[in-house]
Amino acid sequence: MTGLDRWAAAEAGGDGVRESSQAWVELAADYERGRAREDSLDRLVEWPAERDMLGDVSGRSILDLGCGTGGKLAELARDGAVASAGVDIAGNFISSPPVGVELIRGDLLDPGALPELSGRTFDRILFLQSFGYAVDPVRTLRSAQAMLKPDGFILLTRTQPIRYAVERAEQHGTTLGEEYFHRADYTYRAGWNENIKLTKRTYTMSDLLNVFSAAGLWIESASEPQLTPEAARRYPHKQAWMNKHLGILIFKLRPLAPF
Repeated sequence: MTGLDRWAAAEAGGDGVRESSQAWVELAADYERGRAREDSLDRLVEWPAERDMLGDVSGRSILDLGCGTGGKLAELARDGAVASAGVDIAGNFISSPPVGVELIRGDLLDPGALPELSGRTFDRILFLQSFGYAVDPVRTLRSAQAMLKPDGFILLTRTQPIRYAVERAEQHGTTLGEEYFHRADYTYRAGWNENIKLTKRTYTMSDLLNVFSAAGLWIESASEPQLTPEAARRYPHKQAWMNKHLGILIFKLRPLAPF
């Protein structure tokens, strides 16, 4: 079975991913509390790296798919972003978004079909650790690509697939290689709330790259952000976690030029 065949099979029966999308509705508030901690890896590593790859957003319109509360989008608006929108299934949004920011409750299956986004285009489209909740990832990326302005790009982050392989190998007493290439969905307790379980479709790097290709996208640049030396000294427990699980991958994706 090829990488694309595997994703197609998962899309046909993605009940676990659908369940995790619903679990996010319960988990969203816990995630925001966790992200606000001083030692949050999102604050220390992920958001600074994402913000750096976005570059200057002055006068740029942004669509944040899986925006959580909309807090990051609000920050981008304060940095000069205009005519922007955020979509999240939980609907747990900040109470007073800045002027020019619209927050929409909806899922990631086909964002272009949301009435509030009909006919709109954006300079930047974000999937910040939300892409794993897409039931049909190729369809979601194609829908997002159709809303890009000329010279626009998609910024997408994903957990390193090695992380899940490490955790499963520890649970099952198996090897890293066995679990990295294992095809079953992975169910685990969320770190932000131990009472909530998430189910994620397992994937390899080749699976992820094949999805981008199938959606008609190419990788302009990629990053694997790490703690700064100062942050590593200040938060050794976070450096230990990063040493074991590696962190996230960040991709800047652009549409393939027509032949």
